[in-house]
Amino acid sequence: MNHNDAPIIVGLDIGTTKIAAIAGRKNEFGKLEILGFGRANSNGVSHGQVLNIDQTIRAIQAAIENCALSNPDLEINEVYVGIAGHHIKSLQTRGDIVRQDADIEISRAEVEQLINNQRKTFIPAGDQIIDVIAQDFHVDSNQNIKDPIGYNGVKVGANFHIITGDRNAIRNINRAVTRSGLQTKDLVLQPLASASAVMSEIDMEAGVAILDIGGGTSDLAVFYEGILKHTAVIPFGGENITNDIRLGLGVLKTQAEAMKVQFGSALADEAKANAFITIPGLKGMPAKEISVKSLAQIIQARMSEILDFVTYHLKQVGLDHGFLNGGSIVTGGGSDLKHLILLTVYATGLNARIGLPNEHLAANHIDELKKPMYATCIGLILKGYNDYDHQYKEFKEQFIKMEVPSALKKQSVEAPPVMPTAPVAPVTTVESKTVNIAPRIKFWDKFKNNLIDLFKEEEDQVIR
Repeated sequence: MNHNDAPIIVGLDIGTTKIAAIAGRKNEFGKLEILGFGRANSNGVSHGQVLNIDQTIRAIQAAIENCALSNPDLEINEVYVGIAGHHIKSLQTRGDIVRQDADIEISRAEVEQLINNQRKTFIPAGDQIIDVIAQDFHVDSNQNIKDPIGYNGVKVGANFHIITGDRNAIRNINRAVTRSGLQTKDLVLQPLASASAVMSEIDMEAGVAILDIGGGTSDLAVFYEGILKHTAVIPFGGENITNDIRLGLGVLKTQAEAMKVQFGSALADEAKANAFITIPGLKGMPAKEISVKSLAQIIQARMSEILDFVTYHLKQVGLDHGFLNGGSIVTGGGSDLKHLILLTVYATGLNARIGLPNEHLAANHIDELKKPMYATCIGLILKGYNDYDHQYKEFKEQFIKMEVPSALKKQSVEAPPVMPTAPVAPVTTVESKTVNIAPRIKFWDKFKNNLIDLFKEEEDQVIR
């Protein structure tokens, strides 16, 4: 299939501090070509939940408009949306179905039926199932099967990881997206989206913990032996660190954020004891001297609390003693802190690295998108392509199984020979190809220039 026939998928990351919209399409090498990118400051969202719908709508529309400015030829109607927040919970279930004919190979439809049956699982009132993820399958006495399609057996079943969320919180997200003039194609748990963007098949097989430090929450996804073992939402993020700095040092929130980004360190021992930051006084008041070491002590205290939660969850699933050979991958906007990897290794006992969403991006992507804060949004696009590939496989399997009716076969044999028609002039084909291909030649130059201009306008002001 020609990669130009593949759909353009748009990921929408509704975060506590920012809203990002990225449009992408896979090329012939299976890499994502970014076709549009927009970002806006987030208002109306707290700890991953939409609280003020009107403010959230305006922020979503601003992000979509910026995405359209980067590529005027882009039309956005459907989006894959990330979801997080304190209300997210997960549970483990097990399900089976008994087959009517054990001699027939297990089909994809039976696997889909098995998964859909789990959506009837009892959950607390007020909650709603967001996703049902099959961990491993079993067919009769055969265990730990990744894909049962093609097996024979009397009974097929699986272990499932079910993700749930508050019904009102989910409704608010869908309402904000719909009233922004968009349609929610699917809701995806943010740690799963981030994980797909920053890890490879080798990481999943070796066992890895993905920690996505966002603005309002930190999200955890644990993989072992190629299976999603655990997900959790930690109720602290980058905003909590900023507020701690604001209260602990007696500065404004904007000043606290600027100090965290420019001078912050996750290890107080690595900070210089004789270094100070000068903060201008308010309305004629004298300037304030802030110790860099004091700043680092505040950051380390909150980051250590987040990492203690990670260790706790790893113990809950029995993966805290060297089982995860892939270590931990820290991503998200809050991961951009000096010495965070060292602190992660000390706190969890696992090797660690920063997760950058470069694994699946084509070579000509914008440097801005290398930042870990965009891992969720890129992962949402990958989720969209997984759905597309899944639907394509289903269609292909059904098409192969289709039989030509005997009446049509008879007609095809007895039909009289068709007289050849006049040949079509080859000039038409050449002209149509010229029209279709020409706009793509300068597409990337035009897109990158537009996007670079947007970022020049949004340069952060440095506080001196």
